[in-house]
Amino acid sequence: MTTSPGTDWRPALAPAIVRRHDPVRDADLLLLPERVGVLTGSAEAVVGLCDGSRSVRAIVDELAERFPGAPVADDVPPFLERLRKEGWLR
Repeated sequence: MTTSPGTDWRPALAPAIVRRHDPVRDADLLLLPERVGVLTGSAEAVVGLCDGSRSVRAIVDELAERFPGAPVADDVPPFLERLRKEGWLR
């Protein structure tokens, strides 16, 4: 059984992941051998804060300052958990 890392978790991109901007699509990408994730909407802002130094709580606080009134406390932790389960974050 996998437990949720909680708000003390300090998410970072998995070692094999490379972030790139595709100028043709004007899209931010996560590249993994044989997989590509396209970051849409505010996903790039969230993933950009996943550097291993910030906790989930710190990421939520930073995003709440950048996007006042947005439901970041409700939306960001489950989004990060989905990325972790998919293998994009460690």
